[in-house]
Amino acid sequence: QVQLAESGGGSVQAGGSLRLSCAASGSTSCRYDMAWYRQAAGKEREFVSSINIAGTRDYATSVKGRFTISQDNAKKTVYLEMNSLKPEDTAMYYCKIMRVWGDSWCSGMDTWGKGTLVTISS
Repeated sequence: QVQLAESGGGSVQAGGSLRLSCAASGSTSCRYDMAWYRQAAGKEREFVSSINIAGTRDYATSVKGRFTISQDNAKKTVYLEMNSLKPEDTAMYYCKIMRVWGDSWCSGMDTWGKGTLVTISS
């Protein structure tokens, strides 16, 4: 089974930056459309950003202009560069496989990582 491992979270001051990474295990012949979600305490999990294997990107309105998603298909890793961070960005950030491409035996659609915590202090 494919697994996702997030990293890069931490505690930073408002206005600072963080870069999150999410690496997918599995065969190098499989490729993934991936996304980032986040969930703040007491709130529903929400979409943050996504990228497909062609490089098409999408962002939640709340992070446009501040966050940048990118993907290294060879490394099966997706990144989220977060700049101008705000206290309201504080949340657990999760990556997710949105779609699987490649051989018919490739799998992992809708797989979630365990999350990495981002805390922004004012």
